[in-house]
Amino acid sequence: MDLRVPRLLKRPRRAAAALGAAVLLAATGTWTATASDTPRPHRTDQVLTMADGTRVDTSYFTSGGGGRRPAALLAHGFGGSKDDLRAQAEDLAGHGYAVLTWSARGFGRSTGRIGLNDPAHEVADVSRLLDWLAKRPEVRLDKPGDPRVGIAGGSYGGAISLLAAGNDPRVDAIAPAVTYWDLADALFPNGVFKRLWTGVFFNSGGGCQRFEPELCAMYQRVAQSGVPDADARALLQRRSPAAVADRIKVPTLLFQGQTDSLFTLAQSDAAERAIRANGAPVKVDWVAGGHDGGDLETGRVQGRVRDWFDHYLKGEPVGTGPAFRVTRTGGVDSTDGSTRSRGATADAYPGLRGDPRTVPLTGRAQRVANPAGASPPAVSALPGLGGGGLAQLSALGTGVSLDFPGQYAKFDAPPQRTALRITGTPTARLHVRSTSADAVLFAKLYDVGPGGGQVLPGQLVTPIRITGAKAGKDVTVTLPPVDHEVQQGHRLRLVLATTDLGYASPTAPATYTVSLTGPLSVPTAPAVTTAATALPSWVWWLPLAGAAAALALLLTARRRTTAPAPAPELAEVPLVITGLSKRYAKSSDRYAVRDLAFRVEKGQVLGLLGPNGAGKTTTLRMLMGLIRPDGGEIRVFGHAVRPGAPVLSRVGAFVEGAGFLPHLTGRENLELYWRATGRPAEHARLAEALEIAGLGDALARAVRTYSQGMRQRLAIAQAMLGLPDLLILDEPTNGLDPPQIREMREVLIRYAAAGRTVIVSSHLLAEVEQSCTHLVVMDRGRLVRAGPVREIVGSGDTLLVGTGIPLADPVVDKVAALDGVASAVRTEDALLIRLEPGNTAAALVVDLVRLEVPVLSVGPHRRLEDAFLTLIGGSA
Repeated sequence: MDLRVPRLLKRPRRAAAALGAAVLLAATGTWTATASDTPRPHRTDQVLTMADGTRVDTSYFTSGGGGRRPAALLAHGFGGSKDDLRAQAEDLAGHGYAVLTWSARGFGRSTGRIGLNDPAHEVADVSRLLDWLAKRPEVRLDKPGDPRVGIAGGSYGGAISLLAAGNDPRVDAIAPAVTYWDLADALFPNGVFKRLWTGVFFNSGGGCQRFEPELCAMYQRVAQSGVPDADARALLQRRSPAAVADRIKVPTLLFQGQTDSLFTLAQSDAAERAIRANGAPVKVDWVAGGHDGGDLETGRVQGRVRDWFDHYLKGEPVGTGPAFRVTRTGGVDSTDGSTRSRGATADAYPGLRGDPRTVPLTGRAQRVANPAGASPPAVSALPGLGGGGLAQLSALGTGVSLDFPGQYAKFDAPPQRTALRITGTPTARLHVRSTSADAVLFAKLYDVGPGGGQVLPGQLVTPIRITGAKAGKDVTVTLPPVDHEVQQGHRLRLVLATTDLGYASPTAPATYTVSLTGPLSVPTAPAVTTAATALPSWVWWLPLAGAAAALALLLTARRRTTAPAPAPELAEVPLVITGLSKRYAKSSDRYAVRDLAFRVEKGQVLGLLGPNGAGKTTTLRMLMGLIRPDGGEIRVFGHAVRPGAPVLSRVGAFVEGAGFLPHLTGRENLELYWRATGRPAEHARLAEALEIAGLGDALARAVRTYSQGMRQRLAIAQAMLGLPDLLILDEPTNGLDPPQIREMREVLIRYAAAGRTVIVSSHLLAEVEQSCTHLVVMDRGRLVRAGPVREIVGSGDTLLVGTGIPLADPVVDKVAALDGVASAVRTEDALLIRLEPGNTAAALVVDLVRLEVPVLSVGPHRRLEDAFLTLIGGSA
């Protein structure tokens, strides 16, 4: 379930920001590549009718050349559509595959209700798609009706690949990414309701009414009670790959994210054990990112998927990589501020409990309170805040977490004499007694530095429900699986909190007494070794002697990095981008963004425009410091942007719909979000942001009563907290009706009127024309045009020729080839023709009549939509 929260959860094209800003889902989030400069494979769009009459929107990609070839099905993330997969489909088609993408039920242009990969619907749909592929003359068959086929997908799409392999024996290989094995365990871990993520699903999916009725009823029942029941678990288990575990017997390449509070590493671990027990080849790859953000390593992942399919579908003698690989981060690169990462591998998957080491813990029995209403809640992960927030801070050795005094017990280990690498799930033994029948606790293992600063690896927490706790009960706590190095001089701290923002806790007040009954057991997996690196050894390993300066750096909770010197002449300029480039992989010549340059001044509302795959989202992610460019520079108010740069505190961001806690008021949601950032309350400037957003009395109401337009304005207000000088908004009017769009326009104009700057990425060209003062138009990663709206819209060189009927492609091509015609774009019942200098309307009409074009009217016509289509030609 990708959410843009990454469409890792997205309505995305980008992974969602739940309760937060900045990414997704990164988005989602999704496993896509940007279009290259090479000719695109042929694409055919077709709507297929399923057995129950549901219409499923598909795209089919093939490249030139004869002969039959293997097929690949690509499945999108939750909230996304087939369009998210176009670039990856084109890449695979260019490598000799027949590729089919589709929008799942309830998403994109497909009809039907969302079934969370219901075997009777979504899984059955995949079998119908395989039937269709088996009839294509380009597709290689193993036998009549049986295409040679692999399935890949991220999150929601990853689960469907596993389910399809377990339900249809025609599937030959799969490569699921950041997905679930047991959805009930993912959303109801250890009997505790994962309230925040589940709410994000049902809200980002378009509301409860968009789901199958039994799913909607289940969600409403559990959300109200706060306790998952047996029927709810059974409903989700039937939609889980675990339900067909004994039937998944195909080569499987499992990717799972390390910064993922939705689907943890335990999900892929369970999948690996089950599929390996069936005798199928299976390999595991832990990527740096996940549903909470971070680097999804898209280029590397897609390359490995291609090798996997080449080996198992084409039978080519290509390597498929190690049995186990994990990406490890180690602070930041002092030359450019980027997060350092490198791969570690093993010849066998170590599992989550390998080579345990005992770590003693100390601490007396402690009494802790579960507060009435479970408020205030502790904070660990915030879904969708991701790469710009808690998860990335954790990877960089800082981090933000909130545990309230009196609401948690803690037990400390002694400082480490040598570095300790944890790979897997630590465990601890406790005794818990409660004044209530049941107790709910949230276990987390902190890395505490010599100065007392603590980091929560991956921002992960394990909830546990302890039944029959009134009489006292011994429990084994299995902590979240991580790959994390505890440096020399640091110590581990086990914390048991009574509340957590992401989960439903008992609302009745109670007191728990928590005591230790044994040491901490930590898995170490020594067989996992890190690849050689050209970096100096002190970057990763502390020499045994000398290097006192390096020791100080490694033991400091907040790394200090060397940054390019500020440019004083740009101190008042909100944004200057020069020569910005980003490739998918360092060795690739495929660019997401290439040689991009533009400048934004104070008071401007800048519209960032371009077709899908133009590089807009990549540009915004680099601007927000979430990913590092391969070339060029971004300066915000004269300071170079890099991960963690202090100048980013002057930037606010909104990427798709933020996820709010529905039972809290609008004001309470905003206050909770700001508190989670760790910044002083007086810096929030809450009243001013709310006045600009114009929510009025609605702030005192529960968010569940809000209309879509009010939720959008609340999300904008969240991005405006602190009144950032530069505000970045990605599709802020998504899902709004015309009156709500008009209100949002007024919000943006009011915000910029005080001398602040707004950057808006949107597909609503008419709205951009009315709300933006300046434009940047991109296509295929490059700048096409930049300047004031009035200059780009222009007039005089474009004519609208009314034809009354749509023209055939050959006729349009002949018009475009006329002397004096720069471009010709067909609309529903007209031609939009841009003339070259010196040509006239009269001469054009003569040529059109000669070509037997039915000319009903001719006149000057120039709107932003026309200008946009003229600038990008056929890329839209």
